[in-house]
Amino acid sequence: MDENYQTYLNRVARQTQSATYESLLQHIQESPKFQPHPDGGRKAVPFPGYTVITPPSEEDSKNSHLYQNLQNCQEQLLQQLPNLIVPIPSSSFHLTLADLIWDSAYRDAVSHNPEFEVQLCSAIAKSFEQYKNSSTSGNPIRWQLLGLIVMPRAIGVGLAPKDEAAYERILQLRRAIYQNFDLIALRIEQQYHFNAHITLGYFGEISPDLDRNHLSHILSELNNQWLENPQELLVERGELRKFDDMTRYDREQDYPVLEF
Repeated sequence: MDENYQTYLNRVARQTQSATYESLLQHIQESPKFQPHPDGGRKAVPFPGYTVITPPSEEDSKNSHLYQNLQNCQEQLLQQLPNLIVPIPSSSFHLTLADLIWDSAYRDAVSHNPEFEVQLCSAIAKSFEQYKNSSTSGNPIRWQLLGLIVMPRAIGVGLAPKDEAAYERILQLRRAIYQNFDLIALRIEQQYHFNAHITLGYFGEISPDLDRNHLSHILSELNNQWLENPQELLVERGELRKFDDMTRYDREQDYPVLEF
């Protein structure tokens, strides 16, 4: 399902263009992952599941400079769009390497299979081992920040691989995961092609008076900082993580880890 290198580059390059913003902003929706709270603001609703990600920013000292800049960008967005975006904690910023299972599918799986989580951990460990046996390790995997991207219910920053080898190594990992028969038996399958990004926040209430042209201009202006000061994400680890909602990603000591 994942695209070849050149197709991926062409697609993600378009995601940060003004014309793309203007088109996508016509279709943004309020995220159901955050609901209004009686005390004001919005609170994350339960949305449990598992994923394979890079270590969250609070545990990733190698990328601390990038994550600090993303936190600054998030704060700028909130200042200029105070009611539109529900921020996620900057401590949880990360790159998703492979979506696994979430929400109703996860609840159904654990209700019917008491051994689901043990089997999931074992299967991911096998996928990580397969990747290590088939991949040629070498230079660090580097991804470059392109700029802000608009998704149907969220906003984040898009990433492009520094070279084709960086892209192929991530795709090798995803194939090792999604073609793992043990995971397929757990009804875990690939549902999206890879779209490397770091989410900054989700859309809250969308006013009928929202000036989408002005919003597009704000996003384009904020992107100038990346042109003047290019940012890289160094991908060194992939980890199985569990989440209860979209604000925190945890792991137990025995969860499998992949060192690239």
